[in-house]
Amino acid sequence: MSPSPSIIIAFSTLALFSILMVAGIYNTLVTLRNRFANAYAQIDVQLKRRYDLIPNLVETAKGYLTHERGTLEAVIAARNAAAAANTGAAAHPGDPSAMKQLASSEATLGGTLGRLFALSESYPDLKANTTMLQLMEELTSTENKVAFSRQAFNDAVMAYNTKREVFPSNVIAGMFSFTVAGLFAIEKPEERLAAKVSFA
Repeated sequence: MSPSPSIIIAFSTLALFSILMVAGIYNTLVTLRNRFANAYAQIDVQLKRRYDLIPNLVETAKGYLTHERGTLEAVIAARNAAAAANTGAAAHPGDPSAMKQLASSEATLGGTLGRLFALSESYPDLKANTTMLQLMEELTSTENKVAFSRQAFNDAVMAYNTKREVFPSNVIAGMFSFTVAGLFAIEKPEERLAAKVSFA
């Protein structure tokens, strides 16, 4: 005895609905993952601009801070480490370990820049140097853009993570290996303070 047409139609409708639901959830997860990857690309642009400004800043300060070679070298070393961490994070935006490494490197860079700026306060000629003032202004602007870009990235990551954790999306996320994305967060409270980049 063959199944009745109404049972075949019911099962076909259920199967079609299931396929469409899985496809819809999958497409939403892909869209959200691409959204946070794009948001990281905006951070990447600003960080690269910042990394390009730092050697100019150090070069300008070098003429005035002849006895502070260690501080200048520390800034360049921290800049290079942060640039390397950014390259890793840009290759895998949202990867929790890459984002943690980037946050740590950025905190170290912020600390060394803070020491450089505090030190430069003791040199009136450096404080009055127009190139230094211009670089400081550009760096301040870039720092603000990094902060806004980081907020947009974290918002996009939060939307993606929330979608992949709720039912029934979590089932689809598990089936298709949508892994958790890491926030670009600063873990230590003292690292949350932005580097002071202006002469008062």
